[in-house]
Formats: sequence, C-alpha cells, structure tokens
Amino acid sequence: MTENELIVRGADNAPLYPIIFEDSFEGIGKLLESLQMKGRKICIVSDSNVAPIYAKEVSGLLEKEGFFCVSYIFTAGEASKNLDTVAGLYEFLIEQSFDRSDVLLALGGGVTGDLTGFAAATYLRGIRFIGMPTSLLSMVDSSIGGKTGVDYKAYKNMVGAFYQPSAVYINISALQTLPEREFLAGMGEVVKHGFILDKEYHEFLKENTTLILEKNTGVLKEMIYRSLGIKRGVVERDPKEKGDRALLNFGHTIGHAVEKLNEFLLLHGECVSVGMIAAAELSVLRGALSVEEAKELKNLIVGFGMKTTVLPLERETLLAVCHRDKKADGAKIKFILLNKIGEAFIDSEVSDEEIWKAFQSII
Repeated sequence: MTENELIVRGADNAPLYPIIFEDSFEGIGKLLESLQMKGRKICIVSDSNVAPIYAKEVSGLLEKEGFFCVSYIFTAGEASKNLDTVAGLYEFLIEQSFDRSDVLLALGGGVTGDLTGFAAATYLRGIRFIGMPTSLLSMVDSSIGGKTGVDYKAYKNMVGAFYQPSAVYINISALQTLPEREFLAGMGEVVKHGFILDKEYHEFLKENTTLILEKNTGVLKEMIYRSLGIKRGVVERDPKEKGDRALLNFGHTIGHAVEKLNEFLLLHGECVSVGMIAAAELSVLRGALSVEEAKELKNLIVGFGMKTTVLPLERETLLAVCHRDKKADGAKIKFILLNKIGEAFIDSEVSDEEIWKAFQSII
C-alpha cells in the first residue's frame, strides 16, 4: 500500500522536508499551517499555461484559510528560465514587501520549480518555498533534491544553487489535465530510475505500461511514490552531487546537447529519452551493457510512445556542446553508462568517436 508521505532526510538522518501525496489541492492550507506559515504572505509563482487552470483554485483555498496571496505569472516555456524572469520576480516581491519570513509557492512544472527555488535561495539571502509540481517530470524529478537554477545564454542550468524546499505537495489528479506530449516526456525521468538503480521497478513499469498510459490514479501514485523513493535515496546519500548523485544524469549529456541545439523546441524529457538510447548504445560500445539489454531499454521507451529519434546534427557542433556540459571534468566528459539494467556507473573515458557513433543510433 502506497503511503501519503515521504520524508527527505539530511545529515545525521535529520528530516529536511516532507513530500505529501494527495488527490486534490484541498490540503495545502493545512500543510502551510503545520509548517508555522500562518500569517505570512504567500506568492504563488506560476506560468501562463498552468496559472489559468490552477492558480485561482489554490489562492482561493489559501485565502479561505486566512492566508494573504498574490501571484506572479511568467510566460510559459524554457525560454523564460533565465535571470531576467528571476529579476522580475525579485522586483515583484520587493513591491509586495515580502520579507524573509514569507513564502513562495512554485505551482507548475520543472521550469517553475527550478526558477522559484533559485529566486527563493537568493532573495534576501533565503526565503522559504513550497514545491507544488503539476507535471509528471517535476513530480518525479526536479521537485526533490534541492537543485535550483536557471539557464544562461542557452546553456542549461548554468546558474543555480542547492536550496531545499520547506515541503513538496503533489496533487496526483493534476496529471489528468497534463497534455499527452508532456506526460510522455515526464516518463523519460520515470523509466530512468529503473534503468540506473532498480531492476524491480523497471519490471513494474513494463507490467503496468497500459495502466500508466491510461493514467490510472492508483498506479500513477505508486509509480511516482517509487520513483521519488529511488531519487530520495540518492540525494540523501549525495546532496551536493559529489559522487553517486551523478548517476541521475543518465541520458542527460547527449540529451542536453540535443535540447540546446534544437533551440529548446523539444521538451527536456524528450531529450532525456533519446539521450538514454544513445547512452545505452555507448554502454554497448564500451563493452559494458549487452546488446539484448540495450534493446530491452529501447523497447520500454518505444512501449510508452516516447521519443526515439532526432534530426541529424553536425559532428563538431554536437561534440563541442557535450564538452561544455556542466558535468564535464576538465577535458573529460562524465558519462553515465550501464553495466546492466538497474546498475549504472560513471565513465570519464568515453571518446569523441564513441559519442558520435552513439548519436547515430538516434537519428
């Protein structure tokens, strides 16, 4: 039986913040009260896609509980994940006289969560924030772990900070309004967790593919709970990405390059999806993963209807962007590869020729 709460812990096993699972937004006021936020101003930060659907409902629920709410809405899309948008939020908070005891509420997907978390980390040297992810990708990935940030001149997540939320509130029913393309993109991060760390979870996803695609509430809740449990274990062991947390970047190096070179017209999860196929091919080329398991990995991605190919890119352009990836270590790129499904490792000896060969598997 899936529980309704996960606790993320820090040093010495001390609790950092709860992740709450609900089927509506009705419990958000009670959560804020439990965190001693009663009487503080709340700024709902959301984008132009999510705000018209949920911002009024959430603010109404909070105002009914006696909270004072304002909303800051920015243009939806990766193009808004930058310092200019953050600066606009700073100015809004100053105009609304927000102080360090007040609260930001990140209502939306990964862009909203990353941007709001970074603003919270830096406004007045730190203001509290609550994550309220509404996309599958943000529910299973960016809402947990404390990594916040924005893009800089089309280089993804180059400016940021490690900063933990006060809580994460997940309304599973929000997935019912999520566009199909975004839902499938979110599955990229879901299947990644099974590929890198948990073969049993990988089997669960294979067995429940149909119910997941039908958005069965019970199965979705278990899937999100288990995905977050996997990521929680990683970030608790390595909160600042000094070691094993890098495993969560499986599929991201080539994925980020594809994302940038397509001018962010592809969704992040779509780029992770093709990036994982390329990383599996790299694993085969490096003599780690069997051809059979690489096919099994791709078959699951195909089974969920996720993206498997991209348009061709110039060799030197692709390699140059890969070498500028934020995970690069000097002249070497840290690739996350697989020994087998459920067992990932870090490899810093991948050659440019191998990267290029792997990219051929997704065009």
